[in-house]
Amino acid sequence: MIYFIPMKLWLKYLIGAILGAAIALIIPPQSNQAQAVLDFLVEFIIRFGRYALLPLLFFSITTACFKLRDQRLMLKTGLWIFITIIISTAFLVTLGLGSALIIKPPRIPMTIEKINEIPTLDLKEILFKIFPYSGFASLLNDSFLLPCFIFAGLAGAGAADDQSASKSAMSFFTSVSKVCYIVMSFCTELLAIGMIALTCRWALSFISLQALHVFTPLFALLGILLAITALIIYPLIIRLVCHDTHPYRVLYASIAPTVLAFFSGDTNITLPLLIRHGKESLGIRHRINAVTYPLFSIFARGGAALVISVCFIVILRTYSLLEIKLSSIIWIGLMSFLISFVLGEHSSGGAYLAITILCIMYGKGYESGYLLLRDAAPILGAFAAAFDALTAMFGSYIVGIKTQTVIHQELKRFI
Repeated sequence: MIYFIPMKLWLKYLIGAILGAAIALIIPPQSNQAQAVLDFLVEFIIRFGRYALLPLLFFSITTACFKLRDQRLMLKTGLWIFITIIISTAFLVTLGLGSALIIKPPRIPMTIEKINEIPTLDLKEILFKIFPYSGFASLLNDSFLLPCFIFAGLAGAGAADDQSASKSAMSFFTSVSKVCYIVMSFCTELLAIGMIALTCRWALSFISLQALHVFTPLFALLGILLAITALIIYPLIIRLVCHDTHPYRVLYASIAPTVLAFFSGDTNITLPLLIRHGKESLGIRHRINAVTYPLFSIFARGGAALVISVCFIVILRTYSLLEIKLSSIIWIGLMSFLISFVLGEHSSGGAYLAITILCIMYGKGYESGYLLLRDAAPILGAFAAAFDALTAMFGSYIVGIKTQTVIHQELKRFI
């Protein structure tokens, strides 16, 4: 009943996370029946969390692009989104590489397991998915949001060319967008209850890994980097770039999305919560809010890039006692940076997939290095998703400020 009592949304999600962690301490870790029930609940929750996402994105992006083109803000908005995504990803890669090289996490025990299959990122297949045979087919892919974004963006920008002919259509789209937003808001409220199961499964995985004491230094390093980024670096950037004297208001609005992202490890299920906080807490207007958050969710995967770079340095140190060459460091940074931009199809598990691909590309006997981190993949994905949620929130706020489309809210009005 506590979730139906009026309270801040972030508090509901935090309570759900605490309850989930407490239940994980009670459930027998080796109970197959409990694990099966938990897996079913988590799958159901993820499906429910994504339920209203595609309809909301299609109608909202269409109306937002219509307004942006009508007000001649599309180019300016696009440039600020592009610049913010590039700089944030490059920064997080550099932060990951630098910290792993300086702090030097301990080596991970070697494994004799062989490679069973070689995963790949098929760029041709990704391109075909972006442009399917029918634009309506783009509305059926619930994991890869870029095809829907492109179709909706083209529809909205095209409607701005002949406003008299598209007036009725845009009125309909605006109304449906508001209805979808209401449905999405209802889903995000109930998803706070789902946090119990999401956190419980995450905690069980974490407890089983901690019993081995193998990945503790790696998790500790990623946790410290996440805290420094959230509490110091990103607020400082907001202070300097946006000249905002209260940068921690953005961090306050980021609590619920970051908690959800961390314990779900899924960027798509976090997106509705980001959109809602961007509008109702930070006051970012619809024309920016509806565009920036999906694009950040698809392309701004700097958190994954940071995790990739840190983990690959650990893999190299595990296999070899030699110092890592400068050329290898540059290669790791560059490839982590580039691969992060094609992970949009993988809303969860993208970081581990990228580590796998990086090991295979690097060669030199490191092809099976990713197997060292296979058991830790869910936790690594959690850190990557949390970084990405923070980046989306802070980055979208920067774009909103630079395009002068933010109506500041009082803290007491934050959801």
